[in-house]
Amino acid sequence: MNTLLKNLTIKNNFMFAAVMSDEENCKGFLERALSMKIDRVEINTEKNIVYHPEYKGVRLDVYAKDENNTRYNIEMQVLKQSALGRRSRYYQSQMDMELLAKGCEYAELPDSYVIFLCDFDPFGERKYRYTFRTACEETKKVSLKDGRCIMFLNTCGEDEQDVPKELVSFLRFVHADLKESQTDFQDDYVRQVQKSVTHIKGSREMEERFMLLELLMQDERREGRKAGELEGAQEMLQMALNRFGELSENLLKTLHQQQDIEVIRKWMETALQAESLDDFISKM
Repeated sequence: MNTLLKNLTIKNNFMFAAVMSDEENCKGFLERALSMKIDRVEINTEKNIVYHPEYKGVRLDVYAKDENNTRYNIEMQVLKQSALGRRSRYYQSQMDMELLAKGCEYAELPDSYVIFLCDFDPFGERKYRYTFRTACEETKKVSLKDGRCIMFLNTCGEDEQDVPKELVSFLRFVHADLKESQTDFQDDYVRQVQKSVTHIKGSREMEERFMLLELLMQDERREGRKAGELEGAQEMLQMALNRFGELSENLLKTLHQQQDIEVIRKWMETALQAESLDDFISKM
């Protein structure tokens, strides 16, 4: 069943990117997350970074820069995933690669932040905010000064005394279900974001964009299932033929080039009935 735009909360990636595409919304979020003043930001939402067809690509939920050219990548994370720290490292490296590809010298690389907004506690320490910067193990007197910062915000934190109350209010809003997210959180910024959510849900253009995205994602999932079934069938066929001994490179190439899963299944039946590899090849 298709998800309806009116049923989304800000935890949905589409809604989050749409809300944060408003510069004032994004600026307000960054000021609360980082506890610092920002004059202005420029937004590039849902940015795709792909450098080579063989490399894994990254879709950035929100990509922004401020008046000092500091770069910000903000990611919504609803489900807990493994290797989140290494994923943050990958996102960070992709941001730097894009800047270097445009001719930026190492010394010109701007400060950058990768911020994961998590609807779970990524480290189990009940902190609303986990901030990571490069540090020297041997002495605190030196700093690498590489300009990188990785931050994880946790909607399930408990250390209210250690973070601004404005950040806590927003994180509670993010954590809320549909009904609760529409209540008054006694915070002007949250009210501002709530108005943006309401406006997006009432926009015909945004509804069409969301419906198109849903269709594209369904197609991707369908193609992914087909690719998985095809790969599995090819592996099973090769296993069935391995009992006859080592397979030639030409035969392996033929098996893996076949993209019709029904043909591969027929070959599987033939392989199970064949008395030898030559017998199988003659009946292909």
